[in-house]
Amino acid sequence: MPHTSHRLKSLLAATLLSATALMPTRAAVAAPAVASFADQLGYKLTVVPNATQDGFNTRLDLTVPRSGTPTGAWALYFGSVSPVEPVGDSVFDLTHINGDNYKLTPKSGTTLKPGETYSLTWAGHAASGYLAMPNAYIVADGTPPTTIAASRTTFDPATGLESLPFVTPITDEATTRKGPNDATQWLTPERAFIQNASRQVAQAKPDIIILPTPVSAKHLDGQPLNLNAGVALKLNGLTIPDIKAALDASHLKLASHGVPVEITIGAGQPESYHLLAQDGRITITAADAAGAAYAIESLSQQAAFEHNRLKPIEISDAPRFGFRGLHIDLARNFHSKAFILNTIDQMAEYKLNRLHLHLGDDEGWRLAIGALPELTEIGSHRCHDLKEDTCLLPQLGAGPQGSKIVDGYLSRADYIEIVKAAAARHIEVIPSFDMPGHSRAAVRSMEARYRRLMAEGKPDAANEFRLQDPDDKTVYDSIQHYNDNTLNVCIPSTYHFIETVIDDIKAMHDEAGVPLKIYHIGADETAGAWTNSPACQALVKEKGLDPAHMTPYFITQVSQMLGQKGIEPAGWSDGMGHVKPEDMPKQVQSNSWGGLFGGGVAEAYRQANRGWDIVMSTPEVLYLDMPYAPDPKERGMDWASRGTDLFKVFAFMPENLAANASIMTNIQAHGQTIADTEPLEAGRKITGMQGQLWSEGVRADGIADYMFYPRVLALAERAWHTGAWEPAYVAGKSYSYGDRQVDGHALLADWQNFNDRLTPLLAELDREQVAYRLPPPGARVTGGIFEANLAYGDLKIQYRTQGGKWLTYGDAVEVRGPVEARSVAPDGRRFSRIVTVK
Repeated sequence: MPHTSHRLKSLLAATLLSATALMPTRAAVAAPAVASFADQLGYKLTVVPNATQDGFNTRLDLTVPRSGTPTGAWALYFGSVSPVEPVGDSVFDLTHINGDNYKLTPKSGTTLKPGETYSLTWAGHAASGYLAMPNAYIVADGTPPTTIAASRTTFDPATGLESLPFVTPITDEATTRKGPNDATQWLTPERAFIQNASRQVAQAKPDIIILPTPVSAKHLDGQPLNLNAGVALKLNGLTIPDIKAALDASHLKLASHGVPVEITIGAGQPESYHLLAQDGRITITAADAAGAAYAIESLSQQAAFEHNRLKPIEISDAPRFGFRGLHIDLARNFHSKAFILNTIDQMAEYKLNRLHLHLGDDEGWRLAIGALPELTEIGSHRCHDLKEDTCLLPQLGAGPQGSKIVDGYLSRADYIEIVKAAAARHIEVIPSFDMPGHSRAAVRSMEARYRRLMAEGKPDAANEFRLQDPDDKTVYDSIQHYNDNTLNVCIPSTYHFIETVIDDIKAMHDEAGVPLKIYHIGADETAGAWTNSPACQALVKEKGLDPAHMTPYFITQVSQMLGQKGIEPAGWSDGMGHVKPEDMPKQVQSNSWGGLFGGGVAEAYRQANRGWDIVMSTPEVLYLDMPYAPDPKERGMDWASRGTDLFKVFAFMPENLAANASIMTNIQAHGQTIADTEPLEAGRKITGMQGQLWSEGVRADGIADYMFYPRVLALAERAWHTGAWEPAYVAGKSYSYGDRQVDGHALLADWQNFNDRLTPLLAELDREQVAYRLPPPGARVTGGIFEANLAYGDLKIQYRTQGGKWLTYGDAVEVRGPVEARSVAPDGRRFSRIVTVK
């Protein structure tokens, strides 16, 4: 497969992701007392009961080593994505630095005794142990900052999954409830067994396994075509480079005397194709080169399934949406070029065609811009530099010296290579730098530039790209708790900066031979900045603007700038919804990320009625950084969904949004009604789907694989193919949980068909070294009889009793005592996490 060398390099890196390789190592020059203190200090996070209605708090326990504390002043720095608001007494003073950065110092006059444990307790708790941030560190006078050994991560060699050993295991289900109305239940092995069984349908296994599902596909009469000797191509209206990437990725080989394959470009819906394999030859008619490539992907999947003895087949196919995308957040934690290239390969395999690269946010700037080297010299690296002259503060558990895994950026050559690789696979790259909020990496990098040039006596150059009004006294707090993460939208240098960035990216695309078509502004979650900015006060007065609506002013200005360059502006729906459509370019994309149960349906349709391109990015279903299941052992942020499993993604209805209420509960596991209060106008429609991977807790490429796959395959299915069970949209129609307006029997039959087709494709992911999630078994013991099943994949299940030898599960078996179970990857090299039943 293409980029195998990249994947091997990536896997080699993953193998080295031990506590010392993934996370920052202690500086060799650290003073022995500080080094010993950081190595021996006990560090533990535990969810504990409280007396309030919420029920639980978080407690940090610090156990002083027998050798005592360092001499002189010292402080402990740690990260928390949730606010730390202490309750009760403590021997520590707590200071919020910025974002998720906090500092603990012993209170004046306090002496910490060797061997004693001291605690800090704060309000609130997490439903998963994976929401904690690793790599707390000690800073002492005259020594480099030193990571606390007990706060490092480890990796399980059997699963390849990251662990946070400093988090006390969460074992009480009540611990993870978010308030008295939360009805969420853990997906225990026993509950998973029942759920898995309820979704299984007894039906014939499919003999056509192409995924995503074609519009129509049927076997024909006749003799199989033997593809073992290869295929001989004849092209009409296209060239080999148009389909080379698809051929390279396929199981087909070219041979002058192979089965004749004639490919012709004709009329039809973009990306569509018709394939006929019969009577010893194959003919493909495609609307364009992308359609021809997709025909080859489909042919390859089916041929591999039939061991290159292809039964005669006819396929007619076309996509549901023209926009079928994936979003990768490189800003919060970096992901390697190898990972991106391999993701592009998988996208092509499953006919996804838009790659949205999130390259700039509060925690990092990840693309080299020639005129502004500080953006990557400072904004792509984290370290303990409180002035931030050389790096950003170590957010998200990066540690005091940063890390080669979570730090980094794409060079100009890297980005051009990615754009070219994507274009060869008929995938469009959409760059994104979130603005005007979520821009701290840019703001701090330009402030460092300003200080350097001022020190060099160059005030004009220093101010050329400054992003803050120096006289702005506004105090604000962003949703991620930064007080300095927003561009000032009222100063010319901000727009000069943005245009410089856009022009440089546009030049990279031009050099790659792939014009920049869409640029994503971001425009979401802007904090209440600028109120006391003299520059904004003057601009408001000069132009008669509404001081409470300066974000729409910014979006409009940048969108007009993009429109003049022939680039379509895109942004997140919350920010885009406040602009005046008449002031925007004719073509605009909005990523709809409003919650289904929180007004997102009306927002999506309202913006579609403006004539915009609406790409569904619904967080309850399409944020792939959410956990697979409500379980404290499942990683993922959980503000939008406590469990987004493969079935939930598969069952999403992107064109009839209210209908999702029939089969989906809200975040507290309650059924709810969704009323279509702002219906789609005649002729308006949803134009795409995009799966998002945000990276606050995704600190390695292997973890990104785990969160993406196999959910990406269900996303690809829904973005390409409309399920026959999806009710047609009827303007104004409401849906309620369990109202049976969605044909549940047809849905489950289609799910079973998808699940059966998934099995051989998981083996393919193994061969391509993609570290997808293996489902933990559902399991139960009833009357001494052990039973197990799986949510998807038809993989092998292994079990053992009392720490004995692993055995392959075949059918219900008599056992004694607790039983452990796990699933096994087709290649036998990886295992799911272990579940235990009694």
